[in-house]
Amino acid sequence: MSLQLEEIELIRRLKHRYSRGIDSGDMDLVASLFTEDAEIDYRGGSYHFALQGRDVIMEALSQAFHPRFVGSHTVHMPVIDVHDDGTADGEWTLLDYALDLDADNRTTVGSATYKDKYRKVDGEWLIARSSYERVYERVYHEPEPGLTAHLLARTGAAA
Repeated sequence: MSLQLEEIELIRRLKHRYSRGIDSGDMDLVASLFTEDAEIDYRGGSYHFALQGRDVIMEALSQAFHPRFVGSHTVHMPVIDVHDDGTADGEWTLLDYALDLDADNRTTVGSATYKDKYRKVDGEWLIARSSYERVYERVYHEPEPGLTAHLLARTGAAA
């Protein structure tokens, strides 16, 4: 089997931009990473987002990553297969932390396995489908979050 390393690296960069975009509230960046007909299916122990269409997805993500939300999403250990038809599949390990100050400081910490599908459109890799299922999820309430810095407070959708 021959690996298309340049294509794999471009897909890795795409997924990393996605994580940075949601954590920084850069919804224009995030929107530019999805195909128009994209789908997501994110399953946690306390939520399930199953949406179709870039505009619908972006509306939901914009609501979720607001100025009273703290998030950190990192993706690791990718296994990416590039196909000759301009598509690719990827699996990633997600480690994340989320704190919602509007929901009594509800904190979610966990890990998940992403299973993504990518499509090359006009020479650029985009996310066509992104799904994950939790490996584990811990939800609790922080009595005092003790935040000293919080990026989405400045950059979130409603900031």
